[in-house]
Amino acid sequence: MDKRTKIVATISEKTGTPDYLFQLFEAGVNVVRLNSAHQSLETAVEVIKNIRNINSCIAILIDTKGPEVRTSSNGTSLFVKTGDIIKIKGNPDGETHKDILYVTYSHFHDDLSVGDVILIDDGDISMTVTEKDDQYLYCKIENDGEIKNRKGVNVPNVKLHLPVISEKDKVFIDFAIENELDYIAHSFVQHEDDVHEIRKILQKKNSNIKIISKIENQIGVDNIAGIIEASDGIMVARGDLGIEIAAEKIPVIQRKLIKSCIKGNKMVIIATQMLHSMITNPRPTRAEVNDVATAVYEKADALMLSGETATGNYPIQSVNMMTKIIKEIELATEKYYPNPQPIQNNILSVLSHSAVLACNTLPIKAIIVDTLTGRTARFLSAYRGKIPVYAFCYNEYAMRQLALTYGVKAFMMEMSHSRDNFLRRTIQFLIKQKMLTHTDNVVVMGGSFGMANGASFMEISTAQNLLDYPV
Repeated sequence: MDKRTKIVATISEKTGTPDYLFQLFEAGVNVVRLNSAHQSLETAVEVIKNIRNINSCIAILIDTKGPEVRTSSNGTSLFVKTGDIIKIKGNPDGETHKDILYVTYSHFHDDLSVGDVILIDDGDISMTVTEKDDQYLYCKIENDGEIKNRKGVNVPNVKLHLPVISEKDKVFIDFAIENELDYIAHSFVQHEDDVHEIRKILQKKNSNIKIISKIENQIGVDNIAGIIEASDGIMVARGDLGIEIAAEKIPVIQRKLIKSCIKGNKMVIIATQMLHSMITNPRPTRAEVNDVATAVYEKADALMLSGETATGNYPIQSVNMMTKIIKEIELATEKYYPNPQPIQNNILSVLSHSAVLACNTLPIKAIIVDTLTGRTARFLSAYRGKIPVYAFCYNEYAMRQLALTYGVKAFMMEMSHSRDNFLRRTIQFLIKQKMLTHTDNVVVMGGSFGMANGASFMEISTAQNLLDYPV
């Protein structure tokens, strides 16, 4: 049986070739991620073409950079020692020199106060604002090191009034729409209004792209309920999150966000350094294996590989290893009980909950649905059953976007003229693909009142009975 937990792999020019992509897909990749921070539009077009030539089921996700602050590109590095005092000023064109550090956000000085902590380059350099005048922030260095150009700047628990969508983000969002990509993962989402800004652009252009909100700071965690409600999914981006929040708190936050997303019927991706040592080594550490296993036990929709598949020396081995870990943990989990409880007064939610529960008490081999948008399949996924959901989709968008959904395997099919014709075609297909036998029990979710009204019934039968039913 296919793994239920999906794999997202970050692709660069190095691994975006047809040969690499084919091997990655064969190893278990379900979604390809393009990182706009390290990808030109020209190379992205070539990678997208290669992906779609290999397999139409692979979904494509593109990151935006989001509202970020970096040290200036101009000037020289600053070598600092504990106790030094340096001055910081916001000016993207400023030249860093001597004891003056320039950052790319012009209003950096205005948004910070005495006592705020500033972290540079993934927290390698820490400093505290001790004084502020009309021009500069005066900061005391907390540890020795080198402050280099173009490095990330984090300010824990401070709301910076940066534009939600940068000019570069707009270019990549338009690019995603034009190339009919499947997901936009927006960086540094802090509030549901950030999601609405992207949604407005997509709606204006009638785009079906789904929005994944990357949670990367404490403000995003604090506003998570509204963000989940506004988004199609969440990415727990543990890299930046771990810079701003104490390391011991990250596992608790991860568990909380996974539970909240499952309850809200939204996708959740766990990202950053899952098999980080495999960038340079052919085998992971035991701690990394346990990290992947934890996310599988917690039933995240997907796990993401970053440098492991983008720039690492062992991209195929990394995917193979993650696939092995996922399958081993899923195999060890014998019973999956529907959780959370169904939504009151929601027919589809109640039917989906009942279907997953039935699979724990009857010898059922598959749940079969047809779908126009993927909604029914996502409801079934929300209850995290052990039995695979086979979703037969009437458009490629729905099929690809289900590539990120837990426990769902999606296929394309032409619209059926009748329910019985649909069942006969799907059962024959699944038997031919050796996913079912004639004697297997299946659950069928369907509707009697048109696609727009969604599922209205659940049926349990053997595959043979569904084949024999008269047209």
